[in-house]
Amino acid sequence: MTIRTTDLLSIGEAAILLRFSRRRVLDLCARGLLPYVSLGSNRRVRRADVEALIHPVLTRAELEQLWLHQAIAARFTAQPSAVLAIAEINLRRLRRLQPDGPEWERWDVLLAGAPEPVVEALTSPAQYAVRLRSASPFAGVLSERERRAVLDAFAESRRDQARPLRVTSLERVMRAV
Repeated sequence: MTIRTTDLLSIGEAAILLRFSRRRVLDLCARGLLPYVSLGSNRRVRRADVEALIHPVLTRAELEQLWLHQAIAARFTAQPSAVLAIAEINLRRLRRLQPDGPEWERWDVLLAGAPEPVVEALTSPAQYAVRLRSASPFAGVLSERERRAVLDAFAESRRDQARPLRVTSLERVMRAV
């Protein structure tokens, strides 16, 4: 697949679209969270990757995971050392069970670094974060009661967003069945 140069944005253009500083966009690139290509001495990012950070499309399961991980992020900010200890233990266990795990290396780097990238991975709707959360080492951070409360709140928010079906539409659907 060839990428046209018109599909590429400069770091400054990406920063404007994302409403981030140039430094933050460069940081995303350096951490591998925003793919880029080098053209001479300049970095370019794909417009599609930037737009995915702006308007991500998440499935119901991915949204559910996002809600759970946002609760984990809240616990992480309150008790970082306890949550990191659980994640590191889980990551070691997951590596033993599946040595070629999908995101173990990236989690290792994140957990060993500053807390901000961990919170970003836990709470971002961007695709890189969705992939990371699908192989999350944070099992057991929330109690079953807390987990259930988050999932109930998620389900309630989905009900609030559901549009009621008009009677005429319901009748048409019922006749078709």
